[in-house]
Amino acid sequence: MAHLQEVMFKVLEQSQISPPPGSVPTTTLPLTFFDMPWLRCFPMQRLFFYEFPHSTLHFSQTTLPILKTSLSLTLQHFFPFAAKLLCPPSPHKPYILYTNGDSIEFTVVESTCDMHQVAGNHARDVRELHPFVPRLPPSCVSSDGTRVLPLLAVQVTVFPFSGVCIGVEFSHVAADGRAFNHFMKSWASICRSKGNSLIYVEKWLPSFGRDQIEDPQGLESILLKDWWDWSSTREEDKGPINEGLTDKVRATFVLGKAQIERLKYWVSSHCLNNNEVRLSTFAVTCALIWVCVVKSQESEVGNLHNDDELCYFNFVADCRNRSEFSIPETYFGNCLALCFVTLKMSDIMGEDGIVAATKAIGNKVRELESGALRGADKWLSDWNEICESDHVVTVAGSPRLRVYETDFGWGKPIKSEVANIDVARGFYLSDSRHEEGGIEFGVAISKAQMNVFNAFFEEALRLL
Repeated sequence: MAHLQEVMFKVLEQSQISPPPGSVPTTTLPLTFFDMPWLRCFPMQRLFFYEFPHSTLHFSQTTLPILKTSLSLTLQHFFPFAAKLLCPPSPHKPYILYTNGDSIEFTVVESTCDMHQVAGNHARDVRELHPFVPRLPPSCVSSDGTRVLPLLAVQVTVFPFSGVCIGVEFSHVAADGRAFNHFMKSWASICRSKGNSLIYVEKWLPSFGRDQIEDPQGLESILLKDWWDWSSTREEDKGPINEGLTDKVRATFVLGKAQIERLKYWVSSHCLNNNEVRLSTFAVTCALIWVCVVKSQESEVGNLHNDDELCYFNFVADCRNRSEFSIPETYFGNCLALCFVTLKMSDIMGEDGIVAATKAIGNKVRELESGALRGADKWLSDWNEICESDHVVTVAGSPRLRVYETDFGWGKPIKSEVANIDVARGFYLSDSRHEEGGIEFGVAISKAQMNVFNAFFEEALRLL
């Protein structure tokens, strides 16, 4: 691919999209303790690439009007994305406010680069995806000191006679991955029907009832204090941090269903007692990736690691439909428990590193069954401490979100990417485009580390 500065990007349109006039009343949504940990999170960035073998003119005349109309209709039901996050000074709580006329920024761009190169699985400069990611407009501060932040921006990039990319940047405070994908599939469904059918949306209307979330542990006050302490000393918003990305590459890997089953069998055969490990697809897949990432990192320092140094793996667990809550599947907002897994470096680097990692992740998942909010009062303090470590790996996304079912009428995506892993020290998981039960994951690390990651990953698959 040509260097980014040599690639042509032409802005065709910049506009604002809002729900149909008068369709949504002024609405205030308070944040819950599930939302508050994400006040400090970088925006989430998701890209969907589609085949579209038509000219830009054809797209502008036939498809763009439907995209915009269907987005407006979708925002009528998912209005928090068009709203603003208001963060007043302490001791007042942040909240989401929608008022009539609120809108999102919608940009249309034409690109001359090769979409299939950009959306490939091969290792390439992480910055190659950045031109396709929209940027949330900057926050502003009102006269009373309240910081006002937009929550969603959309960019549509047309690759003439090749394809279309729909890029979205959104604030995690407004929605978690499941809520966001609910929004995207609803938009896609309305677009696919050319705005003539709301059957999918009406069947799966989002639920906004914050009173469904109980807080017997008083987590809100604990997390609010942490937010106020942090926000009182933070600097102005500077957007995503792109410095330090010049040596980073990203690549996508695919695990077939048969490979995953062999991986489960291999882990099981190395356990003295099969009851001591939970052999879920999530646990074994994340364990394999975690071990390969750590080994690739350690290769850069000549394997001079401290055996007692701690390695951390962080993931989230959806709390919808759990017996301890009464939160419906269609709840729109955040409904995630933060989970932290810890292993010594010697366990990760050992011959049975994948087995040890699978056990640790599986045990954490098992703990959730006896209480998803156990230790929730320390979510942010634990996260602050863990972030100081050089050995933190975080997973974004989930195969359960089924991103490859997001069809706007052009067929399923040829590729979906989570762009923000560039700065998040982690990887993303999704369903496989090609096989039911398969897994696709993306990693963003240095060039040298990627070569080692590849070697360890292929070596692990040969053992199966």
